[in-house]
Amino acid sequence: MDSQTAIDLGREALMLALLISAPILLVGAGVGLIVGLLQALTQVQDQTVAFVPKIVAMVLALSFCMPWVLQQLLEYSQTLISNIPRVISGG
Repeated sequence: MDSQTAIDLGREALMLALLISAPILLVGAGVGLIVGLLQALTQVQDQTVAFVPKIVAMVLALSFCMPWVLQQLLEYSQTLISNIPRVISGG
């Protein structure tokens, strides 16, 4: 395996990780923004008030996106495993 193939595999893995984590992180950021605005309006400055809604929203988003996440991981794994002979032979 040459260095370009290793770089390509690493890039694809990082892009897949970003793609898979994006929906959950965006939900967490959105809920955090909304809770932060509500805390600023009501002047309640407790850390647990911001933590619990974000965790609940992120778990719900993960459970909603889980079929899509698993499909993406399976496609990536199948492609990676099927290309093992090509990568080893250098072709």
